[in-house]
Amino acid sequence: MSATRTGTYRSLFELDAAGYQAHAVHGSGRTYMETNCYTDIIIELLHGRGDEPLAVLGCLVRTDFEGDQWTFFKPPPEDLESLFGIDIHEMQPYRPLPLQIAEQIDSGRTIIVELDSWYLPDTAATSYRTEHVKSSVVAEAIDLERGWLRYFHGAGLYELDGEDYTGIFRLAGEPSPEILPPYTELVRFDAGPRLRGSELRAAAGSSLRRHLAHRPASDPFERFAQALARDLPVLLEAGPEAYHAYAFATVRMVGAAFELAATQAEWLLGAEATACAMPMRTIVEGCKVLGFRLARRREFDPGPIVESLSDAWRQAIAALEEVVG
Repeated sequence: MSATRTGTYRSLFELDAAGYQAHAVHGSGRTYMETNCYTDIIIELLHGRGDEPLAVLGCLVRTDFEGDQWTFFKPPPEDLESLFGIDIHEMQPYRPLPLQIAEQIDSGRTIIVELDSWYLPDTAATSYRTEHVKSSVVAEAIDLERGWLRYFHGAGLYELDGEDYTGIFRLAGEPSPEILPPYTELVRFDAGPRLRGSELRAAAGSSLRRHLAHRPASDPFERFAQALARDLPVLLEAGPEAYHAYAFATVRMVGAAFELAATQAEWLLGAEATACAMPMRTIVEGCKVLGFRLARRREFDPGPIVESLSDAWRQAIAALEEVVG
């Protein structure tokens, strides 16, 4: 892959942020237009490159309740490599990040880096200049002389410059020794074949089959019901910040996972997907309702809602086993 080079400007795909069309899973008609910061940027990185990110989402059938939260799902590195020839691995940020980003893009690679949303203008409705929250972005283009960055974040492609550029890379004054370097990953596009068409669909089916064999050993919603019964009284006494943190780690995470899983099944299986996609969408709607009930912070019985989620999960898994297992 060759990058665009003009002076100190480097671009991986030469995209236009103003006219960029996000992938359909980030469309306005979705229940969860954004999923989690890492999966969203991988989806848009693949989409921006011209690949179909739905192929790499077979891992979602492994979504499980982890005791106090649902799986923070990410496309597995081995699937990215086998489907798209993309290798992602940790790198050492030992030099100024703008220099490292420019050098990697110049070599046809890029960097995923955790940055402070305080300086990300696309988070204007949430944390921009109001809250310090780490969030992963993928660098798509940079201009060292201008002090400008184009990046994938959340559900789209954005740009920043000026004080945001200076702040995001901590270029003003001497770096504080109390601030640790951000977690950074290198993205290479030369790790193997880049599958397309029927070849990609077949490989995605094999990946889904492999992940299905490692699905939760027991009904995760039954375990979630027990934890929610324990946590609900505490949540009702806590403030809205506690609710938002809990909801993101639980009902929003699992709802987003199964909304993506339903879309992937429809892309991969066509008409055969109906039997599994419908109960997956029941999970999505149930999680949405449960999130609303939790947001009211009034006592209620979550049992019937979670029981319906449990039934839908068993139906979805059984249908998937019949079609692909």
